[in-house]
Amino acid sequence: MSLVFYYAPMSTAVTVSWALEELGIPYEKVEIDLKARDQDKRGYRALNPNGKVPLLVHDGVPIFESAAIMMHLGETFGVERDLFPPPGLERAGAFKWLVWTNVSLGGAVARFLHNTSAQVPEERRSAKEGEVARADVETHLGILEAELADKRFLVGGTFSLADLHLASFVRFITIVGFATERWPNLHAWLERCTSRPAHTRSRAA
Repeated sequence: MSLVFYYAPMSTAVTVSWALEELGIPYEKVEIDLKARDQDKRGYRALNPNGKVPLLVHDGVPIFESAAIMMHLGETFGVERDLFPPPGLERAGAFKWLVWTNVSLGGAVARFLHNTSAQVPEERRSAKEGEVARADVETHLGILEAELADKRFLVGGTFSLADLHLASFVRFITIVGFATERWPNLHAWLERCTSRPAHTRSRAA
């Protein structure tokens, strides 16, 4: 088996790095220097025409998009390690939260950053749209807060790659201005997830 993980520091690739550490499977790491535009080189674009990270190549087959990578890792390696549900309704629940992270919550966060980040030209930013996006992010965090009201983890009562994927993203948005203490269930869940040894290892790698 061959697994090659293409990543860049301080990017969404940190989620896949954490997952690989949790699974404890051997893999090769290849750093993509975004400032040097490695992502635009012909060889990389042949693997990922989007020119983004993360990218996982499993036995020569490239897989891009973090949620798709997480689904593949879960189905292929996670079930036997009790990190992903077997086929059935609990797996559907895991898929639901993986997609929700990238589409629903992720979309709101993207709109917030587009309208508030100094890296976006001022003429393309809207303070009003930024406030609307902030409210949308907070609404989605409220949805997660309610989901975690009577459970420790999202699916099946135990930590899974669905928790990992979402926790990694929530940890990122705490850096850009959303303090989780406002949502106590969410905050406690995030602490449970990020206190895992594999998370620490992935950040040190």
